[in-house]
Amino acid sequence: MKPKASVNLPDYVHLHVLLWGILSVMFNQVETKAQQCKLIPGSMSLPVLQRNGDITLGGLFSLHDMVVEPNRLFTTMPPHPRFNFRTFRWMQTMIFAIEEINREGKLLPNVTLGYKIYDSCSTPYQALKAAMELMGTEQDSEVEMVDNHMCHGTVPVVIGDGGSTQSLVVARFLGAFNVPQVSYFSSCACLSNKMEYPAFLRTMPSDLFQVRASIWSDILTGHGWVVRQSLTMRDAMAAIVSRIRSSGALVVLVFAVEQDAAALFDEALRQGLSGIHWLASEAWSTASVLSTPKKYQHILQGTIGLALRRAQIPGLQDFLLRLHPSNSDASENPFLIPFWEEVFGCRLGERTLMENENYKPPCSGTEDLKSIKNIYNDVSQLRISYNVYKAVYAIAHAIKAMKSCNDGAGPFLLQACSEATNIQPWQLLHYLKEVEYTNQFGDETMFDQNGDPVAMYDLVNWQLGSNGEMQFITIGMFDGTAPAGRKKLQLQDNNILWNDNKTMVPQSECSSPCPSGTRKAIRPNFPVCCHDCVVCRAGEIKCLRCLPLFWSNVERTACFPKEVDFLSFSDTMGKTLTTVALLGSLCTCWVIFIFSCHISTPIVRANNSELSFLLLFSLNLCFLCSLTFIGRPSDWSCMLRHTAFGITFVLCISCVLGKTLVVLMAFKASLPGSNLMKWFGPVQQRAIITLSTLVQVIICIIWLTVAPPTPQKLMPRESAIVLLLCDEGSALGFALVLGYIGLLACLCLFLAFLARKLPDNFNEAKLITFSMLIFCAVWVAFIPAYISSPGKYSVAVEIFAILASSYGLLACIFAPKCYIILLRPEKNSRKHLMSKTNVQ
Repeated sequence: MKPKASVNLPDYVHLHVLLWGILSVMFNQVETKAQQCKLIPGSMSLPVLQRNGDITLGGLFSLHDMVVEPNRLFTTMPPHPRFNFRTFRWMQTMIFAIEEINREGKLLPNVTLGYKIYDSCSTPYQALKAAMELMGTEQDSEVEMVDNHMCHGTVPVVIGDGGSTQSLVVARFLGAFNVPQVSYFSSCACLSNKMEYPAFLRTMPSDLFQVRASIWSDILTGHGWVVRQSLTMRDAMAAIVSRIRSSGALVVLVFAVEQDAAALFDEALRQGLSGIHWLASEAWSTASVLSTPKKYQHILQGTIGLALRRAQIPGLQDFLLRLHPSNSDASENPFLIPFWEEVFGCRLGERTLMENENYKPPCSGTEDLKSIKNIYNDVSQLRISYNVYKAVYAIAHAIKAMKSCNDGAGPFLLQACSEATNIQPWQLLHYLKEVEYTNQFGDETMFDQNGDPVAMYDLVNWQLGSNGEMQFITIGMFDGTAPAGRKKLQLQDNNILWNDNKTMVPQSECSSPCPSGTRKAIRPNFPVCCHDCVVCRAGEIKCLRCLPLFWSNVERTACFPKEVDFLSFSDTMGKTLTTVALLGSLCTCWVIFIFSCHISTPIVRANNSELSFLLLFSLNLCFLCSLTFIGRPSDWSCMLRHTAFGITFVLCISCVLGKTLVVLMAFKASLPGSNLMKWFGPVQQRAIITLSTLVQVIICIIWLTVAPPTPQKLMPRESAIVLLLCDEGSALGFALVLGYIGLLACLCLFLAFLARKLPDNFNEAKLITFSMLIFCAVWVAFIPAYISSPGKYSVAVEIFAILASSYGLLACIFAPKCYIILLRPEKNSRKHLMSKTNVQ
């Protein structure tokens, strides 16, 4: 686990460091042979894995993940730590490299390397305690100080620790004694400060190379990206995710340790943030805690990250798998038992369970590491393990250089060499800083003046394999050793799969130049360079309004004349209404033809056949006048449609009124002493119809004279259409025309209602009553529908009202008569019509 740029260490850690600093000064002021190297009084020895050799290398590995500091009140048992298989592989890699060097004997002939390895438990306190034991000897032994620096038998160099937080503490302590420390996984840039950490070196590139060097800038600018913001750990992940969402960035560089990155992605999942192309810093670019869980796959697929150089170390996997409790050296390994029990979920021997430890069944003895697959024996991504491997070999090359020193040509005072049998840490530190070699994998290992290696990274792409598991595909590399004039970054764009399996390079910048048809809108609380591109409103180009009769195209780059819209004969609605109107006219003509063929029959002659033919003629005009409402409005069509509608409907209602009066008067005239029929003869009926229609004609003439209907263009501000309609001109004139029709209809309905129960076998008043009810219902519903309908739909509503009321009159008044004429001719007789048998 690696810290942020600044690390707040616990106070007790600073106290330990200060204490040992004071002790180191005291050692330089007192006779060396009077001093002894002892452990802190009252402390307990930590478990250690060691093997003797001519030169012993110290090792610090966080084999257990202890995220909670020990409770020094001793009121509760400490939590049971989790065994880290990955770190255990690192430790085994150190042992493998040491045994490989000893076995081959080419690098250090006649010299055997040993090791002394402690578990730092992922805590600064435990790491410092382990480092202190590395600097001491077996408890209560008396060993002399040498050169005021350290005792015989202690390690001259330490490999570790993994986390930067632990290394910061250990480096301060070891630096006080000039004991070289080579870390394999501590990347904090602060450790490059040689004033504070003079003996610290590492095979892990510093974070400084990622942050300040050209790696990320080359990647970002090479794809035309402007990343909104790099992320380190903050207090509120929700705020970070919200900021990413609001920024609009599609490519985000997350510079954080894997635990913090996991917290960020958990919040991204909670808020539903997706479609982001993530760039991973080295700390989490190959983290299994992020690549393994299925929940992260859909948002992290396509991630590109910097990863440490990977190597295939021959023989390492066999070395890892040969580990077994039954081996002869197993009893000397205090870390084997917790590892084995954690891997197989069983308990070795008769060990007593610790408090807070779950019960495990006894191991059967047949367990084999080859039968399981976990991160311990997975050697497909040897990156940190490779760093451990290089650290061991770097120390071996330093020891070789030290052993190869010729007297009189040494690097120390008076050109002296180090003692062959007494290697001093400060001397080994000098040779470590001078190490420069190329290993069997072709990688160069060396340290700069800050103890940092040359930055070399693989670029990996997270791709989902066919087996559903995330794979790290190498798509390039960054070589910090490349000479001037040669590109350090090599990237294979063709092999990259981005988020959602896209192959096209995503675009991401704070704010792209606004394209044509948009304008810039400043984002509040954002830098000036960040803006939103707001699409110009419809009807604008360059966000300037087009002229009233013009409208912008989709791209908002030019103005074009607006489309003219009206109820035409060519559109679907116009065709439908035309068909219905012509069908009504044909039905009316068909009734006229039937009545003409049977004009002498009683049912046609009843109630004055002349009125029936006049009513049919007016109904035919009503159907045809609806056609004047369809088509492009003009001065003549606007005046014709309203006047024709008003006059023909009054003529129609006047005929119905005449027929109603005839029914009433015929009944009254049949009473003894009545002479009313002489006042309602054919001449009087024609006069009533003529006078009633003349009133509407006069209203229309006045309307057309004062304020006639005229064509009108409606241009809604937010519409690309110009509506062509007929303006009524005078609203009063239009209201009088409709009002007069309504007055006659109500009068006709009232008279027909009075005559509905007159004794007659064929009482036409009933049919008139039904027809006028339909007529009045249609026109009462017409008024709100007409007012609320937009544009050409108001015209369609008026046509519908005309046709519906016309069909109502035709069907109610004439359909029963046609039924008798055509299908029941026996009832078409004077005898039947005068019969009183069915009086209501």
